[in-house]
Amino acid sequence: MSQLTKEDLIGIRRHLHEYPELAMHERATHDYLLKTIQSFNQQYIEIREIPKLPTALLVYVNGSNPKRTIGYRTDIDALTVSEKTGLPFSSKNPGVMHACGHDIHMTVALGVLNWFSEHQPADNMVFFFQPAEESENGGKVAYELGVFEGKWRPDEFYGLHDNPDLPAGAIGCRMGTLFAGTTEVNVDLIGKSGHAAYPQNANDMVVAAAEFIGQVQTIVSRSVNPIEGGVITFGKLDAGTIRNVIAGQSRIEGTIRGLTQKMIEHIVDRLKMVANGVATSYGAEVKIHFNQGGYLPVENNDELTRRLIEFAKQDPETDFVETQPAMTGEDFGYLLSKIPGTMFWLGVDDDSQLHSATLNPKESSIPKGIKSITRFLEYRMNN
Repeated sequence: MSQLTKEDLIGIRRHLHEYPELAMHERATHDYLLKTIQSFNQQYIEIREIPKLPTALLVYVNGSNPKRTIGYRTDIDALTVSEKTGLPFSSKNPGVMHACGHDIHMTVALGVLNWFSEHQPADNMVFFFQPAEESENGGKVAYELGVFEGKWRPDEFYGLHDNPDLPAGAIGCRMGTLFAGTTEVNVDLIGKSGHAAYPQNANDMVVAAAEFIGQVQTIVSRSVNPIEGGVITFGKLDAGTIRNVIAGQSRIEGTIRGLTQKMIEHIVDRLKMVANGVATSYGAEVKIHFNQGGYLPVENNDELTRRLIEFAKQDPETDFVETQPAMTGEDFGYLLSKIPGTMFWLGVDDDSQLHSATLNPKESSIPKGIKSITRFLEYRMNN
């Protein structure tokens, strides 16, 4: 195959959109990506599969005069969302949809890889088609399996995320954090159940949970620098079995979000203090569990990000927008905690938001994004 045309790219995107798959189950997606990549010029590339991470793919591109290895990552999984776009190429897998735009991500990555398969890059390149971004920490799993060792370890890593709020094809980025880190938190308060008529003989964990939730609100308002920002949300509370029995146990589930790992760790410490304080004051037992997985903040490397922004601002083919940090999570943050790099936005101009059943990215963003990215990477190889 020669250079992919705009029509080829749109066909690829629509096929991927029709057959979305969930984290660690992207088997048909993997096979389609592999078949597509195998149709490219193979002169400069080497394809690698990972038996312990079978839906992942890596592609190595040999540079003509390498000074470094540049990594490019795309995620490939979908979400448990029932599509309501009404598009002729809507999801054919019931209850599963590319509602976060990973079909766009993959198509752009294939377009960039295809370009460099036809135009040998100066530097070596590693393309990582990553499973399980939405859940199960695919990036972290790959790293801990030793996938990025030897020649497969990039010196710097790049990746994008689509953004419905930006014009189609625009590149958005910022110095510092692009995506917040996220941590799940589960709190179990254990007291003593009893008859509703005899509260003195019980230890009511509904009251303790209410006290805990109220006190937690002071963490962000009084223990977090307002400029740095943080969010604590408890979205689920379970307690009791029936209206006339005092609940002897309550479970509170939520998330912590912060723009730096230091901020997340600070909030975690304060949550532990509040939970233990409430438990002591109510004579209760508390169990608190945190799970961050691979969802560290996406903290862009200063030097690499400054170079990308400087290029995008002066490049006549690139529409650049400086963006604010997002409080949503992205597991590319884990890889960027191990390998310096930059994540950026690709505008897809849609009224619906990410994870929406009606998300319909503008396909014109695909060729524009590919052109901007390939131009930047070629610029990087010479600077």
